[in-house]
Amino acid sequence: MGAVLSAALKLVPAPRYFDQLCAAMNLLAQDQRTVFMGQGVLMPGTTMSDTFRDVAASQKLEMPVAEDMQMGMAIGMSLAGKIPVCVFPRWNFLICAANQLVNHLDRLPLYSDGGYKPKVIIRTAVPSTAPFNPGPQHDDDFTEAFCQMLRTVHVVTLYRADQIVAEYQEALEADYSTLLVEYTENYKDARGAK
Repeated sequence: MGAVLSAALKLVPAPRYFDQLCAAMNLLAQDQRTVFMGQGVLMPGTTMSDTFRDVAASQKLEMPVAEDMQMGMAIGMSLAGKIPVCVFPRWNFLICAANQLVNHLDRLPLYSDGGYKPKVIIRTAVPSTAPFNPGPQHDDDFTEAFCQMLRTVHVVTLYRADQIVAEYQEALEADYSTLLVEYTENYKDARGAK
């Protein structure tokens, strides 16, 4: 019996990282309070763009290259009852929003003594460096540094495909903000495949 079960399990393909990201975005989109905002959410152009393909256009807000403003808008939308899914295709873009992320989103629950608890789901990535190398201004992983800086925003690293949907579900249900870090090396070849 054990050998038959073992053989059957080998026939079931492991979940693909890209497919799990798509499933997670679809899960978030089921909640009508969610707004997907960032570069490449409505228009193609980033490694993440295709993961939003099944999200309704009415839930997407394409943003200009203005990361600090984007995070500030997400905080305001959150305080107004929305659940922003704030997308920064690479850590190096998110670092431009560090002021809003660290001094406002993360600290607001502290300096308001719990009076304000903004909830933003932040999505960023550590990019692959092959076959295309984005260069030293776009290839960093600042996860450890932000873990040290953030007190109320939870940081989650998405190393494996099988953890993606559950972690986004937890971020959706939580009463705090979550920063989810993905690794484009795990899905760079799946872009555009349907």
